[in-house]
Amino acid sequence: MPVAKRVGVLALQGDFEAHKKALEQAGAHALEVRTATELDAVDALVLPGGESTTMLKLLDEEHLFGPLQRFGRERPVFGTCAGAILLATDVLKPEQRSLGLVDITVERNGYGRQLDSRVVRLPWYGNTLEAVFIRAPIIRRTGPDVNILASWRDTPVLVEQGRHLVATFHPELTDNAQVHGLFIRKLTA
Repeated sequence: MPVAKRVGVLALQGDFEAHKKALEQAGAHALEVRTATELDAVDALVLPGGESTTMLKLLDEEHLFGPLQRFGRERPVFGTCAGAILLATDVLKPEQRSLGLVDITVERNGYGRQLDSRVVRLPWYGNTLEAVFIRAPIIRRTGPDVNILASWRDTPVLVEQGRHLVATFHPELTDNAQVHGLFIRKLTA
């Protein structure tokens, strides 16, 4: 029986517990990551939702920005909502620094405020996928090497580039671990 892959979840802010549960449901061994040493112990990493400017501040305080950027150059990273903002090459409204690992431009809170949050059904491989949008960013541009996996209202909401995966919604807030399973499969590809 193959050994479950060790997938870290950045546990500085956001609903990292829900990501751990989804990863375990999808067959991974999920670990909380708060230090560079813990980062070195995982095969892949999930950047959860939260507030991207707060996450940047915490990454700086914990001296994790550089190690995380290096990690992403070698191993898979999956960013959801604020994590998607951190993975983007360009961030708008307002501009902010990011890890620059996925060739996309995102607009923070692009769908509106908290009151504009919603749950939608996305077309997904001949079926549907429930997507929870909470103060979600909008992907305004995708680079030539970015593959769009799902869209809502003609806007990409789930994309991949090489080993990395980005969702502008919160797949961890549903009972379905399909998106986390897709990420885990990147570890064996």
